[in-house]
Amino acid sequence: MRFGSTRQRTPRGSSGFRRLAAALTVGIGLTASAPAMAAMACETGDFNAWLADFGREATGLGVGPEAVSALNGLTYDKKVIGLDRNQKHFKVSFEEFIKNRVSGGRITKGRQMLKKHAQLLARIEKDFGVPPQIIVAIWGMETDYGVVLGKMPAIRSLATLAYDCRRTDFFQQQLFDALRVIDRGDIPASEMRGAWAGEIGQTQFMATSYYRYALDYDGDGRRDLVKSVPDVLGSTANFLKGHGWVRGAGYHPGEPNYAALQGWNKAQIYSRALGYFADKLIEGS
Repeated sequence: MRFGSTRQRTPRGSSGFRRLAAALTVGIGLTASAPAMAAMACETGDFNAWLADFGREATGLGVGPEAVSALNGLTYDKKVIGLDRNQKHFKVSFEEFIKNRVSGGRITKGRQMLKKHAQLLARIEKDFGVPPQIIVAIWGMETDYGVVLGKMPAIRSLATLAYDCRRTDFFQQQLFDALRVIDRGDIPASEMRGAWAGEIGQTQFMATSYYRYALDYDGDGRRDLVKSVPDVLGSTANFLKGHGWVRGAGYHPGEPNYAALQGWNKAQIYSRALGYFADKLIEGS
């Protein structure tokens, strides 16, 4: 789940630690409190000391020791910062953007996925009102239907971005919620691998979205967005419903469900591409 050009710069010059009493009321009835640990973290010059403080605060907010231990031994990843500063893929034309992302091969495979998972997708549409082609388009766009998940350790990426000045509060929330996903037993830290910004699973959930919207849709007692296709697709629909999806309404610019796609990714070009991809999947059917 990419967020394109939504970055905001955190003001410098704050003194000490800034505690947020940030209680976020979320779509499935959970309440999240996150440590907004230091807008000045990037100015201290000591990543390890900051990380230790973050771990202590997470512990104080109820995260268990096994989950907090995922922070042990992490190092600052300069590659992540470089990628963060070089997001050019949202600055191309729509035609250029969809050229490789909505290829003939990906459309063909998507149609196969619609048939293969028809029963599951019908259940999802009944439960959430989101049509199969949208779910499959997101799945295909994000990871080529679960094939390309990314290999970068999410906890390391999130810790690096949480320490950075560019969007400190946002990524500290993500890091905290990643620890909470581990703590409630959904997946271990070792399986939290993805793209450079800490996205996790077959439809690339950010950690806070994982914590809020992930479902145990296969009934095995875990919310597994890495290995369980029912959990992945059901959770993706739950996310869209949580962002205002209207059953039976359109999803192109100017239509009611376009805002929900923008909740998935604020980049206009990405949301448009999802609608285009979804239409291609059912074209002629």
